Amino acid sequence: MINRQTKTDVILIGAGIMSATLGTMLKELAPDWEITVFEKLANAGEESSNEWNNAGTGHAALCELNYTVEKKDGTIDISKAIKINEQFQLSKQFWAYLVSSKLIRNPQDFIMPLPHMSLVQGESNVAFLRNRFEALSNNPLFQGMEFSDDTAKLSEWIPLIMKGRTTNEPMAATKIDTGTDVNFGALTRILLDHLKSKNVAIQYKHSVDDLKRTKDGLWELKVRNMQSGTVERHSAKFVFIGGGGGSLHLLQKSGIPEGKGIGGFPVSGLFMVCNNPEIVEQHHAKVYGKAPVGAPPMSVPHLDTRYIDNKKTLLFGPFAGFSPKFLKTGSMFDLITSVKPHNLFTMLAAGAKNVPLTRYLIQQVMLSKEKRMKDLRDFVPDAKSADWDLVVAGQRVQVIKDTSHGGKGTLQFGTEVISAADGSIAALLGASPGASTAVHVMLQVIKQCFPQYVKEWEPKIKQMIPSYGVSLAENPELFKEIHASTERTLALNSELQPVV
Repeated sequence: MINRQTKTDVILIGAGIMSATLGTMLKELAPDWEITVFEKLANAGEESSNEWNNAGTGHAALCELNYTVEKKDGTIDISKAIKINEQFQLSKQFWAYLVSSKLIRNPQDFIMPLPHMSLVQGESNVAFLRNRFEALSNNPLFQGMEFSDDTAKLSEWIPLIMKGRTTNEPMAATKIDTGTDVNFGALTRILLDHLKSKNVAIQYKHSVDDLKRTKDGLWELKVRNMQSGTVERHSAKFVFIGGGGGSLHLLQKSGIPEGKGIGGFPVSGLFMVCNNPEIVEQHHAKVYGKAPVGAPPMSVPHLDTRYIDNKKTLLFGPFAGFSPKFLKTGSMFDLITSVKPHNLFTMLAAGAKNVPLTRYLIQQVMLSKEKRMKDLRDFVPDAKSADWDLVVAGQRVQVIKDTSHGGKGTLQFGTEVISAADGSIAALLGASPGASTAVHVMLQVIKQCFPQYVKEWEPKIKQMIPSYGVSLAENPELFKEIHASTERTLALNSELQPVV
């Protein structure tokens, strides 16, 4: 029985950071458009966007070593680091626009200044880090980065990590003070509260069970009210599927040709969280190491200062794991039901290629707390089990597809927008650096799905994002000007210790 039918301009599926960002941008660009959001859970930002379900690193490639690849000749390829840094700059500009427009009151509710550091051990790793530092230092986006292999300097930068360290193995670190900690859960809630004030209908506890194209070109969604059990039909000119890992199933149900041949590989994660305030106070940075051989990129070990619920917290991880669920609140059948005739051989090829990865993930699941503490003690030699608790982080679903360079069943790391040729529907798949690059990704969605409006909207887009269409790496003076402006607006003067 159908209890309700509505028509609207835009439907956003999932109340996470991606839908919140796209909804906010569209409300600025087309204020008269009617927008509806459907979310299966009771609140906004409860899955991948939640502050406990991700690392909160404003991913700008300042500390993540997997974004800078050492080539065979020993030189460092920094092209990916530049690209990701520029994408994060777009997010910061948009957030600064929202603050200066009084759409966000207090930036410290979601973003804090925090040094970003890379830390390595062993002669070859120290040589790699030095080369990386030299390559990045020549680029304006990474100015201010410091390198040291001096034990006294490292003890000054990271006292908790250096305390009680007995090894004579060479160590080195880079440090840059323009890094950030971002509470994406808080930001998601702030943006959706703003959208609600703009008459956007946000329907929680509403599950989108199916969607299909109607004869008049609209998308009709079958939506189940999870409280009453009633089924509703909602139609829209444009649909964005931003439901985290749940996006793949809905993309498949849409039947668009662009969604054929694509699969998903779920990866879960856990963090150790420090419950001792005295230990928390001894560390003030996000410190990234190198991932173990065979580990996925999202398993790079890091010791992070976090600001959650207006409280300074310390997390270590992530420990990877495997679950067939596509969402933390998903079903154990998510993986198997995502296998369709059109992606079967792609999925089988991926399975054959990634046996070592699967084995690694299962080994991670089996780790005892003491084994995890052993990994933590590589960072914090004096760490005591009683001071640390385990927190289950969010699920990530990596895209599997056939590519020209990787062949059949290639596992993709990063985010990907899949949209219909006519731009009427788009789905976001993938994971890190996801949330940090939400503005860049949503600009992609706008370009792919609303090409007829882009020229008309361009002045407003440039008002929201001053560097839109320009490479900041190639325009150092513009970068300097925009960086200073966004730092000031977002209260990110890194020379000041944040007050919480």
